[in-house]
Order: sequence, then structure tokens, then C-alpha cells
Amino acid sequence: MADNHATGRLPRTGQPLVATVLTGTVALYLALVAFGNITDFGTNQQFVRHVLAMDTTFKDPDLMWRAITSQGLQDAAYVAIIAWESVTALVLIVATVLWPLGLRRGDVARARMLSTVGLLMMLLLFGAGFLAIGGEWFSMWQSKTWNGLEAATRNVTLAGVALLAVRLPSAP
Repeated sequence: MADNHATGRLPRTGQPLVATVLTGTVALYLALVAFGNITDFGTNQQFVRHVLAMDTTFKDPDLMWRAITSQGLQDAAYVAIIAWESVTALVLIVATVLWPLGLRRGDVARARMLSTVGLLMMLLLFGAGFLAIGGEWFSMWQSKTWNGLEAATRNVTLAGVALLAVRLPSAP
């Protein structure tokens, strides 16, 4: 999709700027989350362990068979989360850089596609991973202590709004 940037004119809408800023904001946020999880490994390690162990839920016998109590499996899941966060942050950082480069060339298709990939990765992590799997499968909603549903919802909202802005077509 070509914009007016090939002729040196500014676009009639601020959509590319909005997409750039939102993609960059999400990239920064997720990079800081990943950095925090790497440098302060133990804090969220405990969160993941408790959620997967389901040890602060109502302990309904009909649900407790879902619990993962192996610390090795719990830690592997946590490392996978950190790796996913890190890769997602890198994808979004590259996408953020591609927006202004694409605007100069008059073609933001690569920036838009990479932003879409990164934001979908974030939606998968926080929507499928934390809301669906953590919240429902492991009954995280039952825990007063280890409940990350509010934070996950904020992250899904942020990524969803950014994805909508990224996917809006630019006006010529």
C-alpha cells in the first residue's frame, strides 16, 4: 500500500504516526517486562509456580488433576514465557524502526506486517496464555494472591488497540 511519501508529501491522516507510536510503546513495555523477568527471575517464577500448581485455588478435586506440581516443568514454562516475551519485543522493536523507513519509501507494508506479527504474538501470550490457560485451565481467577487476570487484560487491551491502529489503512 503506497502512501504519499514517495512524492515527499505528508499523509492526510496521522495513522502511520499512530501505528509507529503504539508499536513502539508496546515494544518498550514488553522489552521492559522481559528484562525484569530476566534480571528478577525469582519474583514471577513464584507466580508461575503457584498458578500452575493451583495451590491457592479452591482446590476443587474435579479440577486439581490439571495442576502441574513439577518445579522443573513449572520453570520450563516460565523460561518459555520469557523467551516468547523477548522474541515478541524484538519483533516489535524492528517493526517500530520499519515504520519511519517505510514512510520515507512510500510503502509501510513491511512495517505493518511485522507489527501485526508482534502484536498477535503478544495477544497469544496474554490472551491465550494468561487469560485462557492460566485464568481458566489453571483456575487462576480463584486465587486472591496469584491472580494475573487484571494485568493480562491490560496487556490484551493494549495490544488489541495497537493492532487496530496498525491495521487501519492509510489515506492517500
